[in-house]
Amino acid sequence: MVIAEIKALEEIKDLIKGYGKVLNIGCGGCTAVCLAGGQKEVDNLNTKLSVSFKSENTPFEIGSFTIERQCEVPVLAELDEIVKPYQALLSMACGAGIQFLAERFPDKPVFPAVNSTFVGVNKDIGWYEERCKCCGDCVLGITGGICPVTMCAKGLFNGPCGGPQDGHCEVSKDVPCAWINIYERLAAQGRLDNIHKMYEAREWEDQLQGSIVLEAYKDRYVKK
Repeated sequence: MVIAEIKALEEIKDLIKGYGKVLNIGCGGCTAVCLAGGQKEVDNLNTKLSVSFKSENTPFEIGSFTIERQCEVPVLAELDEIVKPYQALLSMACGAGIQFLAERFPDKPVFPAVNSTFVGVNKDIGWYEERCKCCGDCVLGITGGICPVTMCAKGLFNGPCGGPQDGHCEVSKDVPCAWINIYERLAAQGRLDNIHKMYEAREWEDQLQGSIVLEAYKDRYVKK
């Protein structure tokens, strides 16, 4: 699923400044699951915005509505009448949903309330880890279901670099070497011939695997 984080309150305020009546639209899909854009998060953000603008004596009205998914046309149709009284729209969906919302209502400014960070999995309560960069050329069938694009800090396609130490990436002792994991997985499956094949090198940037632990759960996972 797409993992997202709620933007800082001041950044959101700057985006919607000058609009006296705003509709905050939540998404019941990915951002709801990762506690960034469901109805609860919509209500919490609306309360914070209302209190903040009120403390500044700034006239401000904000509504809320959460739909099942912001990335599907039939679902977005639910909003056709609801958005009419509002000057601007605030979206708590992923980047795809935000763009689809803006396309659906081109006459209204649409602002993001969250930052989409990566495509990942739910490792545990409040802990999300990146698993896919949506590169468009999936090699998981060759690498034993371990993604070298996401899991290797250098995005290497033809085995490890010279930096691994004791099974860990040179970037951090807390990061396992993706290619050692791939080797061990393929060896267990009797498919080591796969790593003898050469693949064209790719250019990747910012390859360190992403991971997010929500603020409320940080004590749960902090290393003692």
